[in-house]
Formats: sequence, C-alpha cells, structure tokens
Amino acid sequence: MKLFECQACGQPLYFENSRCESCGRRLGYLPEAEEISALEQGEEGHWRALAVPESRFRFCRNAEHDACNWLIPSGDDHPYCRACRHNRTVPDLSGEQNLRRWRSLEAAKRRLFYTLLKLGLPLVTRAEDPQGLAFDFLADPAENSPEGPSILTGHDNGLITINIAEADDAERERRRHSMGEPYRTLLGHLRHEIGHYYWNVLVRDDPSLERFRLIFGDERQDYGEALRAHYANGPKNDWQEEYVSSYAASHPWEDFAETWAHYLHIVDTLETANAFGMKVRPRIRRGPELATEIDFDPHREIDLNRLVTAWLPLTFAVNSLNRSMGQPDLYPFVLPPAVIAKLSFIHDRIHACSGHLDGEMDSHHVLKAVIGGLNSRIGSPQSS
Repeated sequence: MKLFECQACGQPLYFENSRCESCGRRLGYLPEAEEISALEQGEEGHWRALAVPESRFRFCRNAEHDACNWLIPSGDDHPYCRACRHNRTVPDLSGEQNLRRWRSLEAAKRRLFYTLLKLGLPLVTRAEDPQGLAFDFLADPAENSPEGPSILTGHDNGLITINIAEADDAERERRRHSMGEPYRTLLGHLRHEIGHYYWNVLVRDDPSLERFRLIFGDERQDYGEALRAHYANGPKNDWQEEYVSSYAASHPWEDFAETWAHYLHIVDTLETANAFGMKVRPRIRRGPELATEIDFDPHREIDLNRLVTAWLPLTFAVNSLNRSMGQPDLYPFVLPPAVIAKLSFIHDRIHACSGHLDGEMDSHHVLKAVIGGLNSRIGSPQSS
C-alpha cells in the first residue's frame, strides 16, 4: 500500500485513519484518486476534499458505525462506498462484541478492495449480477445456542461468508494451531476467498482454463471428497515442492485461491516497501545475490520475474527483523519453481483482464519466473 499524508499539515497517515492526529481534521479515503484526504465541512452533509478541491463528497453510510472512512462522490446516489456496497449481511450491531469484530473485518476488507481496485479487477455487485460479489459477515449461533450450527467461512458462487469470530485474535490463533497453519489473518482469509470468486470470473469460462488445468490440475475432480481426504490423511510428503501451503494441495480450486492470496500479499507489500524507498543490501559474502531496490509499481509491472526477485530478498530481510524481536517469520513460506509458475498464471490473468497485457504472457516470461524461483530457497528461509 502507498503512504498517505494530511494535505493540511503534512502528518503521515495510516489507511485506516478517520481523523488527523496532528491538526484534528476529518479524513476520508477517495478510491478514485487513491488518496486519504483532509476534509472541510460543506453544506447538507457534504465535504470538500483538499486532495480534490473541485469536487464534493459524502461518507459511506457505514461511517455512522465508525466502520468505514471511504467517501462517495456527491453525484452517486448509492448509500454505500465501493467496498461496502458488496455487503449482503452484517451481524447484529446492537452488541459491542459484534460491532468490534465487524469493524475489524471491514478494516481488512477495505485493504482488500484497495488492491483489487489498484489492479483494475472487475467488481460486480449482486444487484448487477446474481453471481456478483457479496459478503455475509455472520455471528456463530453456537455462542448463544450450543445446539446451533457453526458458521463456516467460505465461498459459494460469488458469496463470501466470514464467521466474525475470526476477528478475535485469540480465537483465530487457536484455529491456526488446530489446523496446523503457519499464517492466519483476516486479510489473508479475505484474499483467499476472493481468489475463488476470481477463478469464476477470470478462468472458469475463459480459454485459459486448459492452461489452468496443466498448471494447477483438473478442478473437475470431486471437491468434497478431495477435502475429506485432505483432512483425513493430510497432504503428500513432498507437497512443499509444488504448493505454497499444505491446504493448497487439497484441490486445484484451493491451490488457485491460496496462490491468489499470496499474489495479493506480494503486490501490496512490495508497494509499501516502494513507498518507503526500501533497499536491501545484506552485508554478507553472498549479499549481492540477496540485494534489491524496490523502485517500481508492482500493480502495473508486467514482468513477474521483477516482482519475485524483489520479494525474495525483502522477505529474507523482514523475517530476520521479526526474529530479532522474538516474533515468528512475517512470511513463513517458500516459493518453489512450481509455485512461481502458478503465480505467473495468476499474474497473466489479472493483467490480461485489466488491459496491462495485450495477450497471454509469453513462455519467456514464464521461464524467467520459474528460474527466479530456483533462488527462492535462498531468499525465504523457513521457520525452524
């Protein structure tokens, strides 16, 4: 993500800020301008944004719950912003616990939508298409009724369901341990589930489906049986050679969604590193092999190899910093050549859809990406 600053006083801002801590001005996010803007009060609930002074805006209706800081152009009659208009169901907000959990989910969802919009991906609501993108944020009835069914996080033809209990750090950590996952976050969940949606949008009815099957496998195998076998027996012993996570090995759809999530991890984190002007220059004998300068826009970069060769040194550096603080690796994953090839497929589909590429990524780009993956074991040490 890029860096933001208050147009009134120059104070650095976080994406989630709704008020400047320095000058006290109200803040709002302008998705079309990709800016957090300081605001001046106008008439009848409208605001003048210092970042776009010639236009007028109003806040998303969810600002009433302190759950959204996005702005809507005054000429747009929709009560919700570009992100919140995809909500189909939110939990009962009369209880403080549900409200707190939902706010955390909305914060993660806005970061998701920031990246989707930057990548130029299509976003269709249920009002526009029966299989458009929608979210159900649901409370587990088992909390109040032990006999009630548990809400399962998942995707079904454009509808993403999230159990809001995932917003509790302790509960999410418990589930991470019980499922043997090295990484589990709200943003990671959303990036994974949106991957299922974009498989439908970008692959299912596209000529690239045959290429998908060559790289990920045949998705026509029984999905339910594949998951049952995964949970009963676990992945094969050498899954690390072909998949970004053990869960990705369960079925080609899950492989795509897991790899999609990692692609979004990569582009968003590289943009943040670029915004901070980060360079990696390790002072060791093999330092030149792990050096990088992140001086490009990862959302617009058409050569996947450039993303990979920047990502590997960056993750080695940040993992080392985390270990210095006694924390787990920030990115506890390895990207073998087979995963690089899968990332290449996703990179290709995204950029072909957004118009950044004229056609399919040629074999030269794919080969460079795979060769780049050969060095991944140097750049991404596994947790010990």
